[in-house]
Amino acid sequence: MMLRLTAPIAVVLACVACSKPAPPQQDPPKPQAAVSVPWQSMEDQKKKAQDVQKVVDKQAEDQRKAVEAQEQ
Repeated sequence: MMLRLTAPIAVVLACVACSKPAPPQQDPPKPQAAVSVPWQSMEDQKKKAQDVQKVVDKQAEDQRKAVEAQEQ
């Protein structure tokens, strides 16, 4: 009786042990932004900083003109 139960169990265990594991799920490759040069992101940041500086300079000039107008 014990032999009847162990044989099917042994066959199932042998099949499980020899079967290949499922390949891991891989995410599809993410499309990368077109970068013309490796330092393009730094160039973009520099451009943004220059644009911000222009706005700050303009606001300072406008404020200076407003103060001068009040003094006269």
